[in-house]
Amino acid sequence: MKQLAGLFSALVALVFVLFGLKSVISQSSPSAGQDKVIIYNWGDYIDPELIKEFEAEYGYQVVYETFDSNEAMITKIKQGGTNYDIAIPSEYKISEMIDSDLLVPLDYSKIEGFDHIDDRFKNLSFDPGNTYSIPYFWGTLGMIYNDKMVDGDKLTKWDDLWRPEYKDSILLIDGARETLGIGLQRNHYSLNETKSSVLSQVTGQLEQLMPNVKAVIADEIKMYMVQEEAAIAVTFSGEAAEMMDQNEHLHYVIPEEGSNLWFDNMVIPKTAKNVDGAYDFMSFMLRPDVATRNAEYVGYATPNADAKKLLPEEITSQTEFYPDDELLKRLEVYDNIGVDKTGEYNDLFLEIKMY
Repeated sequence: MKQLAGLFSALVALVFVLFGLKSVISQSSPSAGQDKVIIYNWGDYIDPELIKEFEAEYGYQVVYETFDSNEAMITKIKQGGTNYDIAIPSEYKISEMIDSDLLVPLDYSKIEGFDHIDDRFKNLSFDPGNTYSIPYFWGTLGMIYNDKMVDGDKLTKWDDLWRPEYKDSILLIDGARETLGIGLQRNHYSLNETKSSVLSQVTGQLEQLMPNVKAVIADEIKMYMVQEEAAIAVTFSGEAAEMMDQNEHLHYVIPEEGSNLWFDNMVIPKTAKNVDGAYDFMSFMLRPDVATRNAEYVGYATPNADAKKLLPEEITSQTEFYPDDELLKRLEVYDNIGVDKTGEYNDLFLEIKMY
């Protein structure tokens, strides 16, 4: 019994030694999160070759996860199941994330290349001073049409979507802010309108648009327009650029009444485990040559002024994708309108779809 007791004590001691050794190793090893950079981004929103180059140069392993809506992204970050080091939210969600204490204030002494960002896209209303975010891509919402089915001279305004000849011809983007925004700008209201009487007014008008709408969808718009399943679609500029590359009969228009000017942005969530890795990734993506290649792959406009100079002039000269200052005056950024009004927008959008 004494021998058994001694053996048992030795085994217990060995377990404690091994446990302590494991703890020391896990604390000192880079595999404790320091060798990984976990990125949370929209689908197909970065050139995969750039990820490989970043890994090779900095020695990190990139774990890349995707989301399909800002709401899904924020919910997952709040839940904290995955410690994302970088996330790419849209502009109107930045202020919400700041208010919810979800973001790390940026230390610009650890970021190289912010000076490459176009001054027009710095210090915007959703993040004054770029305290929490760096622009990643930007673009507009507009209309794309097939010239075999539509006379481009008759499709220059949001109001034109209501033309009777476009019955069952339009693919409408599946988004509450975007869809109600069409009605708001058609009536020369702000995209950030919160007055219930105004929202009710434009909802009624959008319900009258629905006979012209073939479907309310999102990612499928690209396939259907390229395959000429519809004459017109409401979509984002980068999506339109990709469609136009695949079908020469497609053309993109920013409506005369104005449109949305949106930004997707790099941020560091508070739950990040590898903040230094996040800064390295930001610095890498800010390099003009890297930003140029990423813009060519994704198709959206780069906010990197020096990267824009490296892009082919045939791309940057297209004002529908790189609006000039005059056109930018007619574009508006979404603001965070709060939980209650966001819910109201969603309810009205559901009412429009059901109609």
